[in-house]
Amino acid sequence: MPVYKAMSPAVEVNGETVLSVVAGMGSFGPHALKILAAAGIESPTAGHWYKQQAWLDAFEKIAQSIGDRTLHQIGLQIPQSAKFPPQIDSLDKALASIDTAYHMNHRGGPIGSYTWRSSGKSSGVMVCQNPYPCDFDRGIVEATTKRFKPAGAIVQVVHEGAQPCRKKGGNSCTFTVSW
Repeated sequence: MPVYKAMSPAVEVNGETVLSVVAGMGSFGPHALKILAAAGIESPTAGHWYKQQAWLDAFEKIAQSIGDRTLHQIGLQIPQSAKFPPQIDSLDKALASIDTAYHMNHRGGPIGSYTWRSSGKSSGVMVCQNPYPCDFDRGIVEATTKRFKPAGAIVQVVHEGAQPCRKKGGNSCTFTVSW
């Protein structure tokens, strides 16, 4: 799946998610608003819906002009304010719920997925097959682990280099998570 290319021109993303770009860029928030406006998203507002392709165009511009670290920072913002169901009482359940949250914040067609496979009591693999950059996805996975990790646990999220990577033309990125 090509990075920065929506799977369907009908797909939309909600304003709350779009506003995470502004939050993720911290003091560069005004610059984020300019990038979003140039991509066709002017004055993003919670409760409104925006074309996913426009949002992806803004991500691509951020990557080109500011860098991948900023995409990671934006990804870190997503789970910080996201609502999780009350039954999410473990890191394993939280990681498995990322796909549900992803689908709740998009509409209008196919969007890809986040697939969590537990591989032990305190480890697993997240496969991100969507049009977002892998640095953004790494931020989402890391922030989710920080929010739901067991007390005292040290969490490690590693981008699997032996697996396909969207930066290298792959259809997905894979992260191993252990705690």
